[in-house]
Amino acid sequence: MAHPVTNEASAPPGFAAADLVRRSLRGERLDLRGTLFQAALLLTLLISLAVLITLLVDVFIKGWPVFQARGGDFLTSNLSSFESRAGVWQGLWGSLLLMTIVVVFAFPVGIGAAVYLEEYARDTRLTRIINSNIRNLAGVPAIVYGLLGLAIFVQAMRGITGGRTVLAGGITLAVLVLPIVIITSAEALRAVPQGIREAGYGVGATRWEVIRSHVLPSAAPGIFTGTVLSLA
Repeated sequence: MAHPVTNEASAPPGFAAADLVRRSLRGERLDLRGTLFQAALLLTLLISLAVLITLLVDVFIKGWPVFQARGGDFLTSNLSSFESRAGVWQGLWGSLLLMTIVVVFAFPVGIGAAVYLEEYARDTRLTRIINSNIRNLAGVPAIVYGLLGLAIFVQAMRGITGGRTVLAGGITLAVLVLPIVIITSAEALRAVPQGIREAGYGVGATRWEVIRSHVLPSAAPGIFTGTVLSLA
């Protein structure tokens, strides 16, 4: 007995849709709109890379004569009003100190706050208010944090350090990036599948053991990305 031949005209809609998907996956049918969209994305990426490469080439072309004339002295010299003796050592050293202070103060506090809000805190009205305020603080202009640091950290440390110190600036920057660290760390923790936590609880692990051995390692790439972006 011969089997009936199924063609696209007599096939049910579900079969036709599945066959279309299979053809698309095998590349038998060219999706013009998808191809145009991919081309637009590629063009955008190339334009962004071209702008970045142009800036780097311009900096290299204008800066290379200085290195040829001064050598490493340009990197190790301090600021000076004379162009032939001016260097960038103070700027490099100051930036390194500021970033170190930010890392020491902001990252442990931010990651710890994110762990508490996502893993320990209950979904109460107070928790929602805290989360809302953290998101609002992430959008506050930097000048507001600068005025806050001038009014609090500089004045509070005046008797110890004279007021205007790198420590006051570092703490101010730490307060600035703290909401960003909390938000990005919380998003990374929230992205960890709930099944990982349930599997840990199923074998008798405590909440802290699950967080330390499973949740934090899984969320580490997202947390690291957020911390790097906050430093930028």
